[in-house]
Amino acid sequence: MWIARLDASHALAYRELMLEAYDRHPQAFTSSVRERAVMPLSWWEGRLTSKLDVVLGAFEGGTLAGIVGLAFEPREKARHKATLFGMYVSEDFRQHGLGYELVQAALAEAQNHPALKVVQLTVTAGNDAAFKLYERCGFIQFGLEPLAVRVGEDYFDKIHMWRELPQA
Repeated sequence: MWIARLDASHALAYRELMLEAYDRHPQAFTSSVRERAVMPLSWWEGRLTSKLDVVLGAFEGGTLAGIVGLAFEPREKARHKATLFGMYVSEDFRQHGLGYELVQAALAEAQNHPALKVVQLTVTAGNDAAFKLYERCGFIQFGLEPLAVRVGEDYFDKIHMWRELPQA
């Protein structure tokens, strides 16, 4: 297994894995499979080449098995924060530590940006495996957003978490 930053050449595999994520775990993402499936490949390429986002992928035997993103805040007063987003490991590759390695890689990437002091994220309430993973990676819960995501007629809360980055 290796982890690398994704670029435009990975757009098709990234799209496929994210659509799988949206389909299998709709309560975990604010985007839906229906709205993202119609996006052209150029949109996915743009996501991977944005100056404000870094998307990392875990590869197992040449297959994109997991992904995580780090979104940098462009506003002057908030440039000290980044948001971890789009964390997903394909079901075929779970229970092998890929999620932990992806989060660690995202935190290492954050460390490469000296202005960053905080990484934050949200996780769906009730997703205990993800919550525990983030806790193991040093994230702390600081809030709960009720009714954050609606899937059909059901609403799901989001737990807000943050982690301070160690200073060099």
